[in-house]
Amino acid sequence: MDDHINTDHDTDFLIWTNAQIELLRAKQFDRLDLDNIVEELESMARAERREFKHRIEQLIMHLLKCQLQPDHISGSWLGTITEQRHCITDLMEEMPSLKPQLDAYITRSYAHAVARAADETHLPKSTFPATMPFTKDQLLDPDYLP
Repeated sequence: MDDHINTDHDTDFLIWTNAQIELLRAKQFDRLDLDNIVEELESMARAERREFKHRIEQLIMHLLKCQLQPDHISGSWLGTITEQRHCITDLMEEMPSLKPQLDAYITRSYAHAVARAADETHLPKSTFPATMPFTKDQLLDPDYLP
């Protein structure tokens, strides 16, 4: 164990992580690399929030595409909608603190979803609704399609 305890976080992340785990299990708190542990935990939290926002954006984008191009709806679009709904629901169950933030994430994701939908459909951005056309309940309803 001691050979790995002093392994630098930047030299071999896996060895560093395992060493920190060993120190925690051994309750050797004074030997922990606290600065890097805090940095890694903050990074993990940011990554979870980014994933949540990305999935909301993907869902909105595909619903917009379905709304504006109903004759182009494909199994791929429907599969993506189902997958994003499932993952968003799972994330909120695993991290209940995300649920009260859902409205804010929807609002922040809308402009990006429009831009991406416009790129993929080759429709002008002005074709898309200026404000979010779907309710939170519609976004998460497994049976809802515009």
